[in-house]
Amino acid sequence: VQLQASGGGLVQPGGSLRLSCAASGFNLNYHTIGWFRQAPGKEREGVSCFNSIDGSTYYEDSVKGRFTISRDNAKNTWYLQMNSLKPEDTAVYYCAADLNWQFCSSSGPRIEPWDYQGQGTLVTVSS
Repeated sequence: VQLQASGGGLVQPGGSLRLSCAASGFNLNYHTIGWFRQAPGKEREGVSCFNSIDGSTYYEDSVKGRFTISRDNAKNTWYLQMNSLKPEDTAVYYCAADLNWQFCSSSGPRIEPWDYQGQGTLVTVSS
């Protein structure tokens, strides 16, 4: 049973990246999904999440209009499309999954242990 984030890399300001969150050993279709990031010297923050009960999504204010969460059920994978990237988006990005729908609300993804959390993927935005 594993959750793995991938797709990070070095990108110039204004560029785009698509992060993937792939599950193996369990089905993500019924899980609430969260994306987090942690920049050097800073605390982990919730970036986006999807509520499995009502299909609502949350985006942290600084990424609204630039990031989009989506999924491919056939591939058992979630994505975070990141456009118009800024240097302040530089961080290690993590995805997490939990059967508890309350882990994603209008306040964002809960900052506490989720059922599943993958290894992070580093995103560096720099010219």
